[in-house]
Order: sequence, then structure tokens, then C-alpha cells
Amino acid sequence: MRIYLSRPDITEKEIEAVCEVLRSPSLSLGPKVREFEEAFAKYISRKRAVAVNSGTSGLFLCMLALGLGPGDEVITTPFTFIASATSIMMAGATPVFVDIDPESLNIDAAKIESKITDRTKAILPVEVFGNPAGIDKVCEIAKKHNLVVIEDSCEALGSTLSGKKVGTFGTMSVFAFYPNKQITTGEGGMVLTDDDDLADMCVSLRNQGRDKTGGWLDHERLGYNFRLSDINCALGIAQLSRIEQILAKRRQVAKWYQQILADDDRLIVPAEPDDCDMGWFVFVLRLADRFTLEQRDVILQKMKEQGIQVSNYFPPAHLQPFMVERFGYSKGSFPVTESVCKSTIALPFYNNLTKDEVAIVCKTLKEILDKI
Repeated sequence: MRIYLSRPDITEKEIEAVCEVLRSPSLSLGPKVREFEEAFAKYISRKRAVAVNSGTSGLFLCMLALGLGPGDEVITTPFTFIASATSIMMAGATPVFVDIDPESLNIDAAKIESKITDRTKAILPVEVFGNPAGIDKVCEIAKKHNLVVIEDSCEALGSTLSGKKVGTFGTMSVFAFYPNKQITTGEGGMVLTDDDDLADMCVSLRNQGRDKTGGWLDHERLGYNFRLSDINCALGIAQLSRIEQILAKRRQVAKWYQQILADDDRLIVPAEPDDCDMGWFVFVLRLADRFTLEQRDVILQKMKEQGIQVSNYFPPAHLQPFMVERFGYSKGSFPVTESVCKSTIALPFYNNLTKDEVAIVCKTLKEILDKI
């Protein structure tokens, strides 16, 4: 590939931070875990942060800490990375999908109430691609119906809505630090909450069910090894210290794409909604309605043949084979999601993508479109 879909932004600061831990006696359960948690909680403006080994683990622990399980329903979106739904299933609860808003691509708040039953216990909204639009309306509905909000902020670090940071809307929220995210720990995630009891439960569950007052071989409850090592946390601390620079770089790349592509009527180019400041996880545009799924796939393939890594983002969660087998979903179940999914093209997007590389991506895309 000439231009990759995503690349982490690692400097000597991160390398030295990791090497410092490797020179120490504490590779896990050491001081860097607490340091990263405290720094992250302060950045988001929440009382507690609990580091875990992935965003998926974080979402699952939220389910367990909140007591969600068999017989319970959790409302979420079918336009998301699959972990938003599978974390619900892992706890034994049932995901109930609600179709998306065609502009924000987030769960359509206007359609939520029709899906609430006496088994509904929570709503799990996703700030797709870093876009927080509508999360406030979801929280209003949850409050009206006495439901918990588990905020999937895994793609939205640095985003704000009406000046309020993403990750502060739900009872619990989760971020992820995979290498394509705004900041990375290699693998990792963070659970945030203002509730000490929920945070303490997540601390226990991530560490084999140990209680904070017990010994290493004392297990108060069924738990898991979802710990994040000091090595990962050192990387996260260094990355977080550069967060404003990182976000500025990503906004600049997004702006370059917008400037070149915004006037092309064959494309629907993402933009920041009113009163939102996006942290920009990825840059996903959509083809105009006149294009077919087959044409979209041809475009993806031809871009790759030109050495430019692109992808669709996302396939519908409800049409994944195990979802169809388990719940009987079929094409047409969520028409807005399905229409959007067949038109998406994720362009290369990362901190250090240059203006010249963006120009090459756009030129190549337009030349391919001209021939479709």
C-alpha cells in the first residue's frame, strides 16, 4: 500500500515511557495503571476511571456492574462495531436494535420509545465515528423511562456536544484505545463513571473477582482477567499528554478532505453537526443514492489496486450471520442502516496523513468515480 487506512502516531515520548516501565519491577498492577486512570478521569471530567484490556471488555463489565443479564433488554444501534451488541449478549441480555438517523448515523432518538418494554433496562447509544449528535436526546428519554445509559464513546475521544465532553452523558461510559483510535495503548479501554460502587465493581471484575480488601488468592465473585498492563498504561499516559495536538491533527486532515470533496455531488461528505466538536475517529463518506452496493465494492477494490487502503464501515450488525441465526433478522429489518451501509467508504485517516497524500486519495477516488 502507498497510503494506509490507519496508522498510530508514536513518538520518542511514548517509546521512552514504555522503556521506563520495562526497566522497572512493575509491569502489571503497578503505579502506571492508577496514573493513567486518574489522568483520563480528569481529562473527561468524571470521578472514576477503570482501565481494562479493551473497549469490548469495558462494555461487558458495565453490563455486569449494572446487574444486567438474562431476561433484560438493552436498546442499541445496528450501525456500529459489533462489540456494542455482543457485549450485551455476553452478559446474557438481549440487544434490541433501533434504526439510525440518516444524517448523524447515530441511533434515532425519535424511534426509541416504541421499542421500550417492561424488560428494557438500559440504552447503549454509540457516538459513531466520533459524532455526539443526539446523545442528549437519548439521555432525556432514558431519564423519562428510568433507564440506565451506557455510553459507547469508544470512537469519540475528544468530542463535545454543547461544550460537554463525550463520556459524561451516561451513567457509565467506555472508551477504547485500539491503534486506529485517537490515542492508543496498543490494546485497551477505559470505563468511566461518577458512581464509586460501580467503579469498584469493575475494578474487582477486571481482576479475577478480587475484592480491594482481600488477598491475591481471595475471590469474592466470578471475575475475569481484563487488566491493562503498566506497559500499555505508560503508552496511554504519553498519548494523553499529547491529546490536543493529536485532535488538532485529525481535524486538519478532515478539513482537507472536506475542502476537496465537499462540492462533488456523487458523494455525501461528513461534517460536524451544529453545536458539536468532533474528535474524528475515521473519515467515512457515502456514495449518492444512485450508486449500487456492487458499484461501491468496485470502487473499494480499484482504490486498493491503486495502493490506497480503504474499507466499508460498517456492515449492518443485525445481518451478521450469528445475529440472523439467533434473532431471525433479515434484509429490510432496519432500512436506514442498510441503505447507509451499502454506500460507505472509509478513506485513509490518521494523525500524520499529509495534505499531498489526501490530495492523492481524492484524485484517485474521483478518477475511479468518473469511470463508474
